[in-house]
Amino acid sequence: MQCPLFREAVSARLDGAPLGMSAGVLDAHLARCAECATWAADAARVTRRVRLAPAPAVPDLTVAVLAALPRQLPGMAAAARARLLGTALRLALLAVGVAQAGLAWPVLASGAGAMSAPVHMEHESGAWNLAVAAAFLAVAAAPRLAAGALPFLGTLVALLAPVTLADLAAGRVQVDRALAHLLLLAGTALVATVAWRGRRRRAAVVARRRVAA
Repeated sequence: MQCPLFREAVSARLDGAPLGMSAGVLDAHLARCAECATWAADAARVTRRVRLAPAPAVPDLTVAVLAALPRQLPGMAAAARARLLGTALRLALLAVGVAQAGLAWPVLASGAGAMSAPVHMEHESGAWNLAVAAAFLAVAAAPRLAAGALPFLGTLVALLAPVTLADLAAGRVQVDRALAHLLLLAGTALVATVAWRGRRRRAAVVARRRVAA
């Protein structure tokens, strides 16, 4: 009547599980019970065949899986485009800053000698334009400065643009001098773009931190 208990112990031994009894008691029963001994031998043979049976062949889908994957993950592609755009903006701002400095320096360096009013005004204009060039170059080198430089540059453009147009219409300024202000307009637009992108990036970081929290 107790054979089922011993056969469960035999099955547990084959599986490496606890026997539920001592190994000596199990072996003693198998020694005196021919039916349980036969059952244990058959169970051991079946278990061995199952464990040694070859695994079914599985097709190699590596090539198909790799071919189905995108060449670049969407997040990585967006980050790469953002870095490329940031680099392009900084290079464009660098070019505008160098051009602005190239226009300002001769004016600042000329007129040495008597400090007449026109000469001093040229010096003052050259220093002002060179400071604007320095602002462009500073933002190109450190984009985080864009937000701080934008109020000054934006105010300058907002005030200078209508005055220049009025003076140009009245013939009080030469066309080539007025066109030189396009560098200021272009540089300010680039600085505004850099500042806007920096604000978006900071807002995205804050949003991710809130989600993570």
